[in-house]
Amino acid sequence: MIEFFFDCSSPWTYLAFHNIQPLAKEFGAEISWRPILVGGIFNTANPSVYASREKPVPLKARYMLKDLADWARSAGLAIKMPPTVFPVNSVKAMRGCIWLAEEILPFARAVFEIYWGEDKDISQDAVLMEVCQRAGVDPEKFFAGISQQAIKDQLKANTDEVMARGGFGSPTIFLDKTDMYFGNDRLPLIREALQRRKERAA
Repeated sequence: MIEFFFDCSSPWTYLAFHNIQPLAKEFGAEISWRPILVGGIFNTANPSVYASREKPVPLKARYMLKDLADWARSAGLAIKMPPTVFPVNSVKAMRGCIWLAEEILPFARAVFEIYWGEDKDISQDAVLMEVCQRAGVDPEKFFAGISQQAIKDQLKANTDEVMARGGFGSPTIFLDKTDMYFGNDRLPLIREALQRRKERAA
């Protein structure tokens, strides 16, 4: 079992979301998609993110853009830092991921694409309606669903859970409940772990 704790507001999460699916398929591993609110993690467990945004290191920031472009090219994805809205309030989108449950993938993919590829503000209802249309989701049912208290509570519970298990950002990935990895660039290590597990089971 691969647990994938994620928030669509992160470009590195978009990369990992895209890249982990063929990896899991290769090894016959099931993915449990666990939506979280990464801002809640930063507020509680990792405020250094906000400090780095307030006082960025220009050389590091410039390299980060190149690094992101390199990874996006490698994955075949259109990813660019949104010039209009960053960071973005993703709470409604992530509640939508909770509400959709087993039907999460087309919606989450559309959220990533419309924000990271098209610079559209996913905090806005009109943009979320467009996401719903692309993903084949009924917008009226969507907005009614994400307003349910149980959906709000589950998003908070997922966020609290990943912190309790040692997570400090998105994406946080677990193999077999306890083996934690953070970020898209750890996928080669996840591959090695899955290969070791496969060899032990042989």
